[in-house]
Amino acid sequence: MTPQQYRALHRALELPRVIEERMLRLIRHGRLAKWFSGYGQEAIAVGCTWALEPHDVILPLHRNLGVFTTRGVPLKALFCQIMGKAGGYTHGRDRTFHFGLPDYRIVGMISHLGSMLPVACGIALAAQLKGTDSVALVFCGDGATREGDFHEALSLASLWSLPVLFVVENNGYGLSTPTAEAVPIEDIAAAASGYGMPGVVIDGNDILAVVEAVRTAAHTARRGEGPTLLEMKTFRLRGHEEASGVKYVPPKLLEAWAEKDPIDLFERFLLRSKILSAPEIENVRHSLASEVVAASDHALRQPLVESDAQTERTAVFAPNEAGPSPCRGPQSNKRFIDAISDGLRQAMEVDKTVLLLGQDVAAYGGVFKVSEGLLDTFGPERVRNTPIIESGAVGAAMGLALEGFRPVVEMQYADFIACGFNQIVNNLAKTHYRWQAPLAVTIRAPFGGNIGAGPYHSQSMEAWFCHVPGLKVIVPGTPNDAKGLLMAAISDPNPVLFFEHKALYRSIRGPVCDGPFHTEIGSAHVALKGYDATIVTYGLGVHWALEEADFQAKTTGATIEVIDLRTLVPWDRETILKSLKKTNRFLVLHEATATCGFGAEVAALIAEEGFRYLDAPPVRVAAEDLPVPFSINLEKEIFSARPKLRPALERLLAY
Repeated sequence: MTPQQYRALHRALELPRVIEERMLRLIRHGRLAKWFSGYGQEAIAVGCTWALEPHDVILPLHRNLGVFTTRGVPLKALFCQIMGKAGGYTHGRDRTFHFGLPDYRIVGMISHLGSMLPVACGIALAAQLKGTDSVALVFCGDGATREGDFHEALSLASLWSLPVLFVVENNGYGLSTPTAEAVPIEDIAAAASGYGMPGVVIDGNDILAVVEAVRTAAHTARRGEGPTLLEMKTFRLRGHEEASGVKYVPPKLLEAWAEKDPIDLFERFLLRSKILSAPEIENVRHSLASEVVAASDHALRQPLVESDAQTERTAVFAPNEAGPSPCRGPQSNKRFIDAISDGLRQAMEVDKTVLLLGQDVAAYGGVFKVSEGLLDTFGPERVRNTPIIESGAVGAAMGLALEGFRPVVEMQYADFIACGFNQIVNNLAKTHYRWQAPLAVTIRAPFGGNIGAGPYHSQSMEAWFCHVPGLKVIVPGTPNDAKGLLMAAISDPNPVLFFEHKALYRSIRGPVCDGPFHTEIGSAHVALKGYDATIVTYGLGVHWALEEADFQAKTTGATIEVIDLRTLVPWDRETILKSLKKTNRFLVLHEATATCGFGAEVAALIAEEGFRYLDAPPVRVAAEDLPVPFSINLEKEIFSARPKLRPALERLLAY
């Protein structure tokens, strides 16, 4: 570097330290409630950021203040964010560095450490697909290297030779647990050999060593030679957060690491090299301190964040500008599975940013053959087998979506979605609300029973996700809806869970529009008109309800109105209440177990808003609160909601 570059690097290294000192004073004076200090670790965040290009993406953690300052994020807004004041980046919806700044190529963390590692893989894959030379650098702590996301991300990055740098900030402790009690090896970088990538140990307090190591790894990645695992050894001189203190740390250890302070080390080098003098160093500190005090005082003067319920509700989902596009042109009779395949294929034809990820989705065509033939049509870049890494695949999909792609992730069975639960409910679901990033991720999940597959291949877990704001949940029951809603889901700028019933794949047929079209998400369909009772249902339940309505019409003359919800989030309350006003009797039916099933939500609506229309108590019909038995006889005769439907409906009609 030139002398001017050394001076600029010194200023960049000093700035987060000056902010740290200001934060500690504010805490002591009771003007700041919480602070996660990176005091003594600044060389890692600053050095990593300094070594990269402006178009590279960085995914920092809560001790990486230096990433934000080195990228030139305005200090006034940054202090407002840190202090939870008006003018911060998340509008009071999340804390400290839990946000992203696309203009600065920064993607912030969530509290579940390790979760951003697979996201970095998706961002790196996006760069690879676009043909750019961007790299993604993602931080994790020593403790997070024990989590599954660490290993899933390394596996994926190595497998696809992704331009991603994994930086392990090994600072000696988790919250209070020494690294030696959590990690069975001395050097975490040794884990790299198991994934076929370089692993390098760096003195994380030597900023020049950090810069050199990151530049070397980034150069390797830009040449298409894949990822690197960089372990940066440092020490956490403050508590996990400031209120925690450091009483659990041996004093001699603190003293030893204080002598290795990264700023002292770099300034001694600058003085020896006659690049800076002692007065010049003091002038830099004084200048930065004035800047920091002015910015922090500005934030302290700002009011607390204010909002209203409607603003906050609106912030949960990104607006969908596309809207529904009705079916036009000829129709063909198609099976449920063929309609889904057709929708997926046409979505990929219409939009080149759509790609498919999942286990065995490429040459094998998926375990249910939904994606059969797509590899031949779209090639391995857009139809990608992943390892068995549900969390890693969903996280990578998020990274792709942040870079403008529309990934579709196939869960081999919906039951396995539990392995990606955190990425879905804490990363995908909350990102737009926190920092307004749209995430066009569709998760296809073959679900449901009635095929004798037992407790781990037959579950109906749609209600799990209906409880999480920020996710859309779709459960089609007909071939036409399967295609139209899938295409709508893929075009939606929000994360969508698309549940496909396995028992319907090859058992039903129906007219399906041949061309591409979008069915409106959030709109129920009156599958059958009637006047004596309303059945609200979805998925396989639609066919059970229609069969039962036909039986009642032939045997008792009762006419049953059947409403197919199609979408559980958002769901169509108006159509249900309109039907209830007409029939005055209500039954909700679903295949999932009864307790806390989605039917309880529908029944609550009837009790709260439709009570005056009722001529009989509302009825729920659902499966027994049991795991799904393997025996098809046990499933159909004891577990299933189907045999409960007729007696429940007859009681309702007779009331």
